[in-house]
Amino acid sequence: MSQQPPSDANHQRYWRANLKLMGVLLAVWFIVSFGFGILLAEPLNQIEFFGFKFGFWWAQQGSIYVFVVLIFIYAAAMRRIDRKHGVSDSATDDAGDGDQPGAD
Repeated sequence: MSQQPPSDANHQRYWRANLKLMGVLLAVWFIVSFGFGILLAEPLNQIEFFGFKFGFWWAQQGSIYVFVVLIFIYAAAMRRIDRKHGVSDSATDDAGDGDQPGAD
C-alpha cells in the first residue's frame, strides 16, 4: 500500500500548473502597478497621451485595463488547465447523467 493512486500525481500536476499561472499573472500585476505606476512614472510622464501625462494616465486608467484583462486571461487559462487535468465542470455536464440542479 506504499503506492499512491494516479489521481494524486494528477492533483500535484494540476496545482503546479495553477501556481505557475498565478505566479506569472501576479508578476505582471506587480510590474504594471508598482513598476509602471510608481517606479517609471516620471519617465512615462515625458510622453503625452490624450492630453495627459502618460505616467499619470497609466497609474489611473491603464493599470485598471490590464487588471481586467488579467482576470479574463486567468479564467480562460484555468478553464484550459481544468480540462487538461480532468476537473472541468463541463466534463460532468457532457455526461448527461441528469444530476444537475433544477433538471427535473
